[in-house]
Amino acid sequence: MDSRDLNMRERQVLGIIIQSYVVTAAPVGSKYIAQNYNLGFSDATIRNVMAVLEEQGYIAQPHTSAGRIPTDKGYRYYVDLIMTVHSLDQGEKERIDANIGQFGMERKGTSADVLFSAAKVLGTISRQLSVVLSPRLSNAIFEKLDIVLLSSTRMMVILSIQSLFVKTIVMELDLAVSRQMADDVVDVLNQRLSGLTLFEIRRTIGRRLADSACDSALKNLIVGSAGKLFDESPIVERLYISGTEYIVDQPEFKQPDKVRELITMIEDKFSMAKLVENNGPLCEVQRPSGKDVSISIGRENSELQAEDLTIVSMPYYAGNMVGTLGILGPKRMDYEHAVRVLNYMADCLSATLSDVN
Repeated sequence: MDSRDLNMRERQVLGIIIQSYVVTAAPVGSKYIAQNYNLGFSDATIRNVMAVLEEQGYIAQPHTSAGRIPTDKGYRYYVDLIMTVHSLDQGEKERIDANIGQFGMERKGTSADVLFSAAKVLGTISRQLSVVLSPRLSNAIFEKLDIVLLSSTRMMVILSIQSLFVKTIVMELDLAVSRQMADDVVDVLNQRLSGLTLFEIRRTIGRRLADSACDSALKNLIVGSAGKLFDESPIVERLYISGTEYIVDQPEFKQPDKVRELITMIEDKFSMAKLVENNGPLCEVQRPSGKDVSISIGRENSELQAEDLTIVSMPYYAGNMVGTLGILGPKRMDYEHAVRVLNYMADCLSATLSDVN
């Protein structure tokens, strides 16, 4: 901390102000605290504690209100040193299981189906904007490739990757390709490349296919296109968003200009994806499993248009790949609930995507 630590009374009052403001969106006064919380000290003592907290920058007085609201510094102290995170409500667990667990049990659907469903249920339960970012694919294990001939000079290449991930690319050809030529190339590619990571394939595909007997022109086209076929998907294609209706309904974004700024930010998918992907480990809260949750508050965010937001994010795992789950909302969000939801969702999503092989 950049100043002295808070004593027990100061922590109690700061925690109450934040918890009350989360629920009511209204400034919190000393009289309200004295009447609604049995702290064992007087209204005057609470006012003195609030004066100290305000002097040190943990709370602030909006306009001429008698109450106080938390500052970014206050929220930061709260999430790092005050809040405690318990397990998720059983009913919410069951909603997540019903939406995500089905893919693992039934072995159907693609990663896009799983991640879209995850974003939707995450937004519904958190009542905030939810973001799911699929993993980078360089470390993904290649399973098989199929070619669909759309015409004699146009084909679609379908890559099946571990954990339900699928990548499709349509290629225009300078040569006429028959079904037999395509089948021969597919057989060689699957025999020699299956089990390798996409990074290994990009680096070694020419050497691995050098002595194969399939059609050389089509084989050379595949080798020459390896950087595109076996590369990362663009970051905007890895992004799944849900819950816009919940965040725009928050009191902080009722003003027309605030709503416009928020919608503009959400529609910029590249910036949204980078915002979540670059959300660094700015929080000392740890999950029971030991994996960190990142919470960036207000001006800690990398984008100027996100300075009124908090971003809570957490990794999930698909085999040896890592993706990101995120909840975006006003700084006045229920931090404990956001972390609880992400904890359970990350574990559920990791289990689903890691157990499908």
